[in-house]
Amino acid sequence: MPPRTSARVSLTALLGTPITDAQGNVRGKLKDIAVATGPEAGHVAGIVLKSREGQFLVPSQEVMETPSGTLELRTSGELAPLSDQTNYLFLAQDLVDRQIIDIHGRKVVRVNDVDLEWLGHGAAHLLRVTEVEVGFRGAVRRIFKGILPRPSLEAISRRFRANIIPWQFVDVIEVDPARRVKLRIEHERLAGIHPSELADILEDLAPAEREAVFASLDEEVAAETLEEVEPKLQKALLEKLDEERIADIVEEMDPGAAADLLAELSEEKSDAILEEMDPEERQEVEELLEFDEDSAAGVMTTDFVAVSPTATVAQAVHALRAFDGDIEAVTAVYLLDENQVLHGMVPLARMVLAQQETRLNVLSEPRVLSCPADLNQKELAELFDKYNLNALPVVDAQQRMVGVVQADHIIAFLRDRI
Repeated sequence: MPPRTSARVSLTALLGTPITDAQGNVRGKLKDIAVATGPEAGHVAGIVLKSREGQFLVPSQEVMETPSGTLELRTSGELAPLSDQTNYLFLAQDLVDRQIIDIHGRKVVRVNDVDLEWLGHGAAHLLRVTEVEVGFRGAVRRIFKGILPRPSLEAISRRFRANIIPWQFVDVIEVDPARRVKLRIEHERLAGIHPSELADILEDLAPAEREAVFASLDEEVAAETLEEVEPKLQKALLEKLDEERIADIVEEMDPGAAADLLAELSEEKSDAILEEMDPEERQEVEELLEFDEDSAAGVMTTDFVAVSPTATVAQAVHALRAFDGDIEAVTAVYLLDENQVLHGMVPLARMVLAQQETRLNVLSEPRVLSCPADLNQKELAELFDKYNLNALPVVDAQQRMVGVVQADHIIAFLRDRI
């Protein structure tokens, strides 16, 4: 009788299954299942066979399911001993009871069981991982395994609603017995998650896993994520990093956010980080550190796009392309003279509809609102509310533009007051 074309089976059900050779002689029991990582993620590379002689890794194509529910070796050759140097993920050892990031639901959950599937028959008879179970159904299987026969156990577990995560939406955070973190998360997948969601994930993790995830991010993603977490967690995330690495991250942050972060650290730590930063970024942050954190200057960013009042739309577009700050936060181009005095502001939407040769002073708002650098946040919030602003230029006593307050800073301020 040929094996079924496709059949689902849980890891719990497979663990301990007898493995025989073609003559029916028992060679051992299934101890674990090895799964490939990287490009082959989810592919079952082999099964771990445990016998009196030790543990062996049998390639998945050399094992098949029998009608009686046991497993049969398709090879009569020598079995390869299991090596400690493998790069596989072992489902029972590394995944069950471990925390994972569900990058589809953007949350941290714990694995109770793993569902697999037999595919094809004959030479193509293979096993693959389909999903992980994070609900009560998987827990029931494990609790009653060995107490109830397999058919009864499966029948009872099916009474509970399945709470599963498809394998392609799983990234594993594994901590081995020595408490060394082994991160099996593809950077591209983490980088695709919104920074605010990454911040939520980090808050849900235990310290060791949290540090591992944060350390895996490149400077730009780490900076965006750091801006989304609370000051206490910011300090915890930076605690195990050296000053050079922190400086690389801080340089990618909005200058205002970077100043807020450094203000929360000890003066010694802050000075050490500033020392490692590039001179230009360091100067921006040091200037912001001089301002009262409850003032407009204390929450502004010095990243904005400015051109001459006589510039054309084409020149403004060039300036936008050369801008190395957060381009998504830019809502307007500011018109500054040679003394950095503010003369106007042109919304991006108005530029899009204008001819390339049009001068920006023609497109400028007839009245440009600004605020003094020492304006307190309460009055600042009232201005944003009164005029329905997305951004507000900040000027010094000589009317020179020194920064921009974005609406998200005001939202954060108001949220803290609730």
